[in-house]
Amino acid sequence: MRYQRLDRQIVAFSRELTALIGLQTSEAGAVATSIAAETRFFGASARAAIVAGSPVTLRDRITELTAFQTFMDGCARGGSNPALTRTQVITQNYICFVYLSEACFRALLKQSKPGSVTRRCCKFLTDNPIRAFRNAIAHSNWTYAADFGGLVFWARKGSDQNEPLTRFDLSQSELDFWQTLSRGVAYAAYTSLDSFNTH
Repeated sequence: MRYQRLDRQIVAFSRELTALIGLQTSEAGAVATSIAAETRFFGASARAAIVAGSPVTLRDRITELTAFQTFMDGCARGGSNPALTRTQVITQNYICFVYLSEACFRALLKQSKPGSVTRRCCKFLTDNPIRAFRNAIAHSNWTYAADFGGLVFWARKGSDQNEPLTRFDLSQSELDFWQTLSRGVAYAAYTSLDSFNTH
């Protein structure tokens, strides 16, 4: 399977990839391809741990991601419809940050090699502020910015349940980067692992 299309989508955020994740410029141009290669060569125990970590099969998760992408493509063709746009925002944030967080990014983080593209991307996708955003989505603590130029959310910075909620302002450009990276990492890793399991 070729991952150049995903690479092109992700490299549009090359500045963020290098500044926030610490990728080299050459790595930023081939994120999906690198993750697919790295996960394909996971050892048997690492692959088994990822598969055993969830009752949902890799094939079912890939089917869900494919259906989600079909929905997103349909939304793009649907023109301006405020109700559909709101549905798209909710669905996209749930898939990218709740559905994939534990089963994909945390699982890959545990099994990937230190310094790998997979490890660095998954660390970014599971740390604050994305971790805080994931919790805000899961607990319904978010809304649209007044100018609809992004989102506002409230979350605890740590794990102490007595800690007060902190307000975060998230621009649309930041959210676009997070979502693109999330989808790209998950699709590249899952299809690569599934391809290995079917041979």
